[in-house]
Amino acid sequence: MARIAGVELPSNKRIEIALTYIYGIGISTSHKILQKSKMSPDRRVKDLTDEEIDALRGVIESDYKIEGALRQEVQENIKRLININCVRGLRHKRGLPVRGQRTRTNARTRKGPRKEQIALRKRTVAKK
Repeated sequence: MARIAGVELPSNKRIEIALTYIYGIGISTSHKILQKSKMSPDRRVKDLTDEEIDALRGVIESDYKIEGALRQEVQENIKRLININCVRGLRHKRGLPVRGQRTRTNARTRKGPRKEQIALRKRTVAKK
């Protein structure tokens, strides 16, 4: 099992798919990395030699920002938006959708579970 950037790559997957398990690497970035390291995207992770894994690790570490550094940069960008009080920062602060989606219906992922309506609860208590 290959370990790159602190992530265990699944053994039975093709290397082009296995690289996408690393935060910050998608399928197109995976293709670019494999071209730079002169490796076939059809090879399985379990078939790679130590030299090939080292070559992949070298390309990734030298050219791409991944995992912890990338997560930290994203969090810093969000904090910057909040600090300058721009619209996107305020939406982040309030836990609402940031990119213009509607909030009257939908948006449950950002807003969280529905709040219990107080008026309905008072009516059910009063009836008893």
